[in-house]
Amino acid sequence: PSAAQSAGFSLAELMVVIVIIGLLATVVVPNVVSKLSTAGIAKAKADITALDSAVESYQIRNAGRLPESFEILIEKDEKGYSYLKQTTLPKDPWGNEYIFEPDGNGNSGHLIWTYGADGTLGGEGKDLDFNNQMIRNGEV
Repeated sequence: PSAAQSAGFSLAELMVVIVIIGLLATVVVPNVVSKLSTAGIAKAKADITALDSAVESYQIRNAGRLPESFEILIEKDEKGYSYLKQTTLPKDPWGNEYIFEPDGNGNSGHLIWTYGADGTLGGEGKDLDFNNQMIRNGEV
C-alpha cells in the first residue's frame, strides 16, 4: 500500500473507538449527575449552617433578639464587623433565596429553609425541602 492509502483510521477502528466512548459515557455520566445532586445538597447544608451560626451570633450580641431579615447579617457595624463574612447573601445551589422564619419553632427560635432544586414546597431527593432544625437533628 502506498502512503496515501495507509493514512488515517479504518472504519473498523473508528467503530471500536466509538463503542468504547459510548460504554464509558454510559458508566460515567450517571455517576457525575448523581454527584452534582449530592454536592448541591451539601452546599445548601453548609450555607444554612453558616446562616444559622450568624443568626445565633446576632442573638448573642443583641440580647436574644432575632434579626428581622438576613440582610442585617451582612451589614457592617461601626467597627467593620458583620455576622456573615461576605458582602452578599448566599443563594441555594439552585439559585433560590434561603427562607428565614423568625420564631419558626420553640426549640431554635428560628428556621432557615431551602425548598430544594425544584424551588417549591415538598419533594424528595434533590427536591427535598429542609431547614436548620432538620440538619441539627441529623435528618438531612
